[in-house]
Amino acid sequence: MRHCSHEWQVNNGGRGLYELTQKLQAWLREVDAWAGWANLFVPHTSASLLLQENADPDVRADILDYFARLVPDGDPDFRHRNEGTDDMSAHLRSVLTQNSLIIPVREGRAALGGWQGVFLFEHRVRPISRRVLVSFQGVMEEG
Repeated sequence: MRHCSHEWQVNNGGRGLYELTQKLQAWLREVDAWAGWANLFVPHTSASLLLQENADPDVRADILDYFARLVPDGDPDFRHRNEGTDDMSAHLRSVLTQNSLIIPVREGRAALGGWQGVFLFEHRVRPISRRVLVSFQGVMEEG
């Protein structure tokens, strides 16, 4: 068994879903991962990670619309507003999603379903840079 880890800086344009699937697949090839587990973790309280459909962009739009209705920016009942009207809503959206993913790796690739993709889900409105910690534990490809 071996372990590899890395940190990505993901610059984004503000609230939205940013696909990381190809970045993950490329990194697994780079480290010669063969079989085991990939773990992704976002160390932020206003961004999260999703495993979601990556074929139809309407899915992403519907997710964003749903969260806008579920946790609206600027809710007058929010006490925490230190960084603007999207501050507390971003924290709540993060609570409702997840900050880590564990994905099986088979034959050197993340074993995702045919329509699945890995996404950074940015909850803040303004563009921001996020850290994503990625690691692999398992068997490396013998070359």
